[in-house]
Amino acid sequence: MSRFEPSQSSPSASPPPRTPPAEPHSAEPHPGRPLRAADVLLLLGAVAYSAWLTEMFVATGLDPLRTYVSELAAEGEPLGRLLRSTDLAAGLLLTAAAATALAAGRRPRSRWAVTGLTALAVFGAATVADSRVPLSCTPTADPACAEREAAGLVPGTHVAHTYTSSLAVTAALVAMVALTLAVRRGRRRDLLARTGPWIVAAELAASAWTLASVAAFEAGDGTWLLGLAQRLQVLLIALWLVLFARSLAKGAAP
Repeated sequence: MSRFEPSQSSPSASPPPRTPPAEPHSAEPHPGRPLRAADVLLLLGAVAYSAWLTEMFVATGLDPLRTYVSELAAEGEPLGRLLRSTDLAAGLLLTAAAATALAAGRRPRSRWAVTGLTALAVFGAATVADSRVPLSCTPTADPACAEREAAGLVPGTHVAHTYTSSLAVTAALVAMVALTLAVRRGRRRDLLARTGPWIVAAELAASAWTLASVAAFEAGDGTWLLGLAQRLQVLLIALWLVLFARSLAKGAAP
């Protein structure tokens, strides 16, 4: 019985190398895309939040060294409608940015990142509320308004504005501290990681100055440059937002 002997194959007749099977395509979006979206939303929010700077070009009759920033958006003020609209836009943009960043980025997240992004969303929501409950008058510029405020004769929206503003600033401070720490843990050479602690320290000092000035004004001891303190406070928040947006654009996802 004959046996089949396979012939020697020539090199040219060798079978082609097997191609490894292609990995299945993932339908999950690349995290860089939502982070870039969050970056744009943050920048737009920072710009809208800084719309009060238009007071430099409009005769408002309010002393920027002694009056609340919120008084620019009070009912009946020249910039009132504009600033209430830009505050509304800023709050919506910042809330959307926080939600977008929460949905993207690395997993698992640190507690600092989750806390900071949640606080950023609260800051945005409180800013939206702030724009819907404006001051009814300008207490630091109008003695009659200050008297009605002290006697409790102002509308409920006027009183509510105090609480929404306090919540917004508190949430902003928490977001600044937590997200600066989160970025420092991931990329210590990032610009926010290097400058963030100084901005946070300046923000805390400006907030303490603002609180002391409010207490002095309510006690009848003058304003202690309340307007300057609060303008510094909100300007530092806007600066921090720009730096955090830059961190997201550079891939420093918290």
